[in-house]
Amino acid sequence: MTEKIAVLAPIPSVSAATAASVKPGVCREHSERNPEVAEEIVHARNSTPAQVQSVCMNRRDFLRRTGMTAAGLTLRGQSRVFAQPDTARWRTFEVTTHVQVSRPRGATRVWLPTPFAETPYQKTMGDNYHAGSGMAVMIETNADEPDMLGCSWDAGAEPTATLVSRVATTDYAANLETPTVAPLPDVALARFLKPTRLMPTDGIVRMKADEITKGAGTDVERARAIYDWIVDNTFRDPATLGCGTGDIRFMLESGNLGGKCADLNALFVGLCRAARIPARDVYGLRVARSERGFRSLGLSSGDATKAQHCRAEVYLTGYGWVPVDPADVRKVVLEEPPGHLARDDQRVRMARERLFGSWEMNWIAYNFAHDVSLRGSTRKPLGYFMYPQGETEDGSIDSLDPERFSYSIAVREVI
Repeated sequence: MTEKIAVLAPIPSVSAATAASVKPGVCREHSERNPEVAEEIVHARNSTPAQVQSVCMNRRDFLRRTGMTAAGLTLRGQSRVFAQPDTARWRTFEVTTHVQVSRPRGATRVWLPTPFAETPYQKTMGDNYHAGSGMAVMIETNADEPDMLGCSWDAGAEPTATLVSRVATTDYAANLETPTVAPLPDVALARFLKPTRLMPTDGIVRMKADEITKGAGTDVERARAIYDWIVDNTFRDPATLGCGTGDIRFMLESGNLGGKCADLNALFVGLCRAARIPARDVYGLRVARSERGFRSLGLSSGDATKAQHCRAEVYLTGYGWVPVDPADVRKVVLEEPPGHLARDDQRVRMARERLFGSWEMNWIAYNFAHDVSLRGSTRKPLGYFMYPQGETEDGSIDSLDPERFSYSIAVREVI
């Protein structure tokens, strides 16, 4: 059975700078879709720049229709995880990703992550995109896979693409004083207990989880023990490429507990799963300066090209999904001026307490998927999907190779 995907009301016009960079050519229409794998084909049109700007490709209703609510992403009523006050402050950001593949050979494909449609802390208001002389497809899938923009070009075409998303965010905090959240059914949490290719839950991972949580009773106590162990025993390694690989078995077997967010937070998630506590990585992008006094935990300008960041959530009985980020505590230790702070420094202690139970939302979330298969790709599944990905007839393109795969991500706050 198929269903229609509605194109909802347009968002306000994008900035003048963005308007100058977005060429006319594509907009998304209603499309028949399989509920298992939704693909909306983007057709070229003779449109004016103003018309292109006004088209709102909104995925707001998608997660409800594909069962993401049941999986615990968007929770309402008694099951809502984080009770946001009616007066919560929402901020809106315009995120523009531009991609260009240099020296392509044969046909070229590119895949871009897109923001979550709707969560308690984030609402995507719309996506505008075009791929020049190529074709762009907004791929909206089931609860187990991330939404993404897929682009393709024939041999001889210039592979360039632009994606503009409007995203609203609000700070996110769990009430850990009183257990008031109704439990989710086991089926909704099962996927967040499973091992992945780089995140096993047996062997040395299970042994370490048992060691860390020995003597701890409640879910809160066990999750906090794992969180504190990560903060006390790992370190942020500036030599790690990108955000790291998230290979937690290697980290534990080698004894090298250094890395970046996709390593340290994956270790937290994997240890929680091994301890039978549901947990998940949440992959995304920093989009603004920190307003909480942490210079190291935000952007210094509107350039977010290298601002990818992975956070984590843990499901605690009675409290629901709780935001955490032990990797950012280690980032404060290393990078908060003047650098290399002691763990008992007041700023580190403050970050340690805040980042077990709350997130400052100067960041947007893409997905929490692992072992990600890119539609139409010949490569093996990705450990996670947070960076633009590309492929030519020669094979996959290194996302961290600016000579072959050039992309920029610009962010501005919409006042």
